[in-house]
Amino acid sequence: MKKLLTALLLAPAIAMASGAALHLDKAPDVQGDNAALQSGARTFVNYCMNCHGLSYVRYNRLTQLGLSEQQIKDHLLFTADKVGQPMRIAARPAEQKTWFGATPPDLSLVARSRASGDGTGADWLYTYLRSFYQDDKRPTGWNNTIYENVGMPHVLWQLQGTQIMNGEHKLELATPGTQTPAEYDKTVADLVGFMVWAAEPEAGFRKQLGAGVLAFLVVLFGFAYKMKKNYWKDIK
Repeated sequence: MKKLLTALLLAPAIAMASGAALHLDKAPDVQGDNAALQSGARTFVNYCMNCHGLSYVRYNRLTQLGLSEQQIKDHLLFTADKVGQPMRIAARPAEQKTWFGATPPDLSLVARSRASGDGTGADWLYTYLRSFYQDDKRPTGWNNTIYENVGMPHVLWQLQGTQIMNGEHKLELATPGTQTPAEYDKTVADLVGFMVWAAEPEAGFRKQLGAGVLAFLVVLFGFAYKMKKNYWKDIK
């Protein structure tokens, strides 16, 4: 019985250890940088929202990034009529399944769901979006080093350029894009940062509140300790 319980307890750890480890690049942290997050929102709307939505985020949430409702209407509101509506895509899921063979997932929580022992969800996204390479054997013409045989095409290829897998099984930029490698990394960092923000728009407030609560508990502990000493001062 003890052996059975031990095996059951260790099974998740063994299963995780058996999976191939991924080398993930560290994603730059742009939380709190509204200019970077606005840039990421613009990239997401222009390149990602043809297929993927953020159905848990409403357009007017973007005012938290320093945008006015008029700016949202003029530059980002392409799939809804009002800023109070969710950031859903215009295509129907059934239509997408017919076109692509599978319905592209909603990306509201992808920055959290992709977290693993190899790194954060942001690290996974940052590495993934920089790891596409040309593969004529795939229906889309693209493959990815950390998501083998991915069904998604490389929608940012015009910015990054065309990467190929060389003889040493390493990625190599064969055709430059409209951005330099450093500029493309920054574009991806901003995009990933926006997706991290979208997964929990109130994360900044939650962390500030947590710090405030801890500070309050420290002060409360001081008063409680003094009260305890006062109660027990005559008892030895």
